Amino acid sequence: MLNLAGIIPESIVDGPGLRVTIFCQGCPHHCEGCQNPETWEFGAGKDYSVNDILEYIAQDPLCRGVTFSGGEPFEQARDLTALARILREKGYELAAYTGYTFENLYHGDPARRALLNELDVLIDGPFILSQRGLSFNFRGSANQRVLNIPASLREGKAIPETSPRWLGKY
Repeated sequence: MLNLAGIIPESIVDGPGLRVTIFCQGCPHHCEGCQNPETWEFGAGKDYSVNDILEYIAQDPLCRGVTFSGGEPFEQARDLTALARILREKGYELAAYTGYTFENLYHGDPARRALLNELDVLIDGPFILSQRGLSFNFRGSANQRVLNIPASLREGKAIPETSPRWLGKY
């Protein structure tokens, strides 16, 4: 079961195109200026099964991307990995926002690494209010990176995403 703050259909701000954004409940980072402080408390959301979420996503035939946000998705890595594997098999592009860095996830907990292995794109790093910017594509502060995860995993280091879609150059 996944404890979620909510699911947003047809998001256009959490990645390119129409996406479903899954907001996980629970976050240890508590970034100053967070846009979702209501997602900080662990267990305060609603429980969803992987099948519940898959049925919800399948209702929108135009959606081809899913973004995991939060809260902190990597705090529920095991169950999100199960969902991500099925979504990848169905051809969805998968992205996640995290307050952790790629390096933390790559060298850290095996369950978090397993979720990382299922993603196409990762927006990493905590939100830093003093580095906030309104002109960044799909990120809130200058320290956050938009990373190409298959390339990053191959190279063993963070590789920026260069797709025009993610750079705002449709």
